[in-house]
Amino acid sequence: MKSKFASKHIIILLLLGVHTLKGYAQDLNCDVVIDAQRIETSETRVFEDMELAFENFLNTREWTTNQIEPQERIKCSITITLNEMPSIGTFKATVQIRSARPIYNTTYESIIFNFADRDWSFEYVESLPMNFNENDYLTNLTSMLAYYAYIIIGLDYDSFGELAGSPYFTKALNIVTNASQGGRPGWGALQSTRNRYALVNDITNLQIEDLRIGYYKYHRLGLDVFETNPEECRKQILVVLESIRKIKNRYPTSIFVISFFDAKSEELVNIFADATIQEKRQAYNLLIELNPIKEDIFKEILE
Repeated sequence: MKSKFASKHIIILLLLGVHTLKGYAQDLNCDVVIDAQRIETSETRVFEDMELAFENFLNTREWTTNQIEPQERIKCSITITLNEMPSIGTFKATVQIRSARPIYNTTYESIIFNFADRDWSFEYVESLPMNFNENDYLTNLTSMLAYYAYIIIGLDYDSFGELAGSPYFTKALNIVTNASQGGRPGWGALQSTRNRYALVNDITNLQIEDLRIGYYKYHRLGLDVFETNPEECRKQILVVLESIRKIKNRYPTSIFVISFFDAKSEELVNIFADATIQEKRQAYNLLIELNPIKEDIFKEILE
């Protein structure tokens, strides 16, 4: 299994220190990339400053009250593609947010969160401080960055302890409530089924809570034991997929379900690559029912 994981170029492989299982991982080690190729300006230094400022905002702030070692910080990345600069210091962008979690007793990292946000609009002036207050809406930029910090941390916590990320999803929901008053895109309940409101609304919906529990079963009871007990890992993950099927029947357009498969599709193929014929068929049938647009990917399970 380890060799199959290593052969997939789209899976993140990072050599890490051992990630303690006595506590939860917290706080961020985030890599920010600004793609400004579409912006016509000779003042390119601002984009370098932007990357550094965003990274400092995410990586130096204490998002939790827990004390951790530097190597225990959550690995994540935010790629910001600037599409327009309507005026100096004002930007419209699409953004890809990813985070990953180390798997116990291996050097493998499992992608936990892989989300595309197409509704970023913000103001940035070089060298100005980036202020944030979780109980107030100060700027759209810091609200968006803080929102994803809490989503990333919440999902990471959920993967180590059942529903352990709840406090951070509550913070993310609070940011949405405050930011929606500003009228900017991405925060509104009626704007889209795939925006920031929709994501945290799904995550905090008690009717979809089994997917959050599934994050724990999938990672802590599944992937973390794969090296010693791959059969138990696959068993746990099949249970998770069955629970997701029930959720999708009730909420067929859930962005939380969609984001799960955006993160896990290739990994699931690898997990079942060496399974029994019966497990392969069960996994394949579930996956094409849950995410039919990726049928070509899931066909690899049967090969």
